Amino acid sequence: MDMKTVREDARKKLKGFCRVCPVCDGRVCAGEVPGMGGLGTASSFRANIEALARIRLQMRTIHPVKEPKLSFSLWGRTLAMPILVAPMTGSTYNMGGAMTEEQFVAELAAGALQAGTIAMTGDGADPTMFGSGLTAGKANRASTIAIIKPRAQEAIVSYLRQAEEAGVLATGMDVDGAGLVTMAMKGQPVGPKTFEELREVIGATQLPFIVKGVMTVDEAEAAVRAGAAAIVVSNHGGRVLDSVPGAAEVLPAIADRIKGKAIVFADGGVRSGTDVLKLLALGANAVLIGRPMITAVYGGGREGVALALNQLKNELLQAMLLTGTADVGQVPRSILAP
Repeated sequence: MDMKTVREDARKKLKGFCRVCPVCDGRVCAGEVPGMGGLGTASSFRANIEALARIRLQMRTIHPVKEPKLSFSLWGRTLAMPILVAPMTGSTYNMGGAMTEEQFVAELAAGALQAGTIAMTGDGADPTMFGSGLTAGKANRASTIAIIKPRAQEAIVSYLRQAEEAGVLATGMDVDGAGLVTMAMKGQPVGPKTFEELREVIGATQLPFIVKGVMTVDEAEAAVRAGAAAIVVSNHGGRVLDSVPGAAEVLPAIADRIKGKAIVFADGGVRSGTDVLKLLALGANAVLIGRPMITAVYGGGREGVALALNQLKNELLQAMLLTGTADVGQVPRSILAP
């Protein structure tokens, strides 16, 4: 199996929902929500790509770094790379249904494990979405992270109990799902959370809690004050609000303020190991990757996912060697060109 074959097979199975473009930048699929696109003009989707493209690396080859450290420790687990699979759902209405929700999530999670890392699993209008993630988590305890939509408080607590029973590594909430079009279409009550409501749900579990969808310094600080163990700097792949900055644009200020107090994940526009290194240099502890994993799983199942993740890992290794970066846990901002 190679990535060319994976992409060709994925294109056939995703026909009408994702074109598997040579460059996944949101231009062709703009406005296709449900689907794979960004909301409205898809400017928020493109902002993720464009923000990373503007960043340049300083190439250095006279240095002692010969075997960079790529492993990443997360709540007692050592991962082979600081790259996790982002939480994604909607195989039927976003991707065409060539895979069931259960197959989709199970293969993503298994492929991530095969590559030495883990997957976050998501939530959606259909109960099988969250349930499929928990089933994948039960298959290998402490091998997934369950992310919940910003539902009513009692519903979130119920989902937290299910996540705890499934033995997930951590849990969390994608607060930026408050206005999701697909949730609204399915009659699911989601909405913004007050600081007190966020603190209440975080306090309802002993699991590490992640607040996903943070794009401002003040909300990052609020999430930490509420007890979050981690945040994800993310605009939800450009799928919830048009005209939002790219994650890489806001990441440095957020990381400068809260890194060391909570784990900082970054999500949005990652297409290569070089993109991973850029986000680490901007202050992320680790990154999430979404849409490319859909291509990988539809085109090659768990083996396709592992193949794609290992390709990212190898690209990250090469980028570290060529910038003199010794450890993914200590990536200096000085490797970025002024």
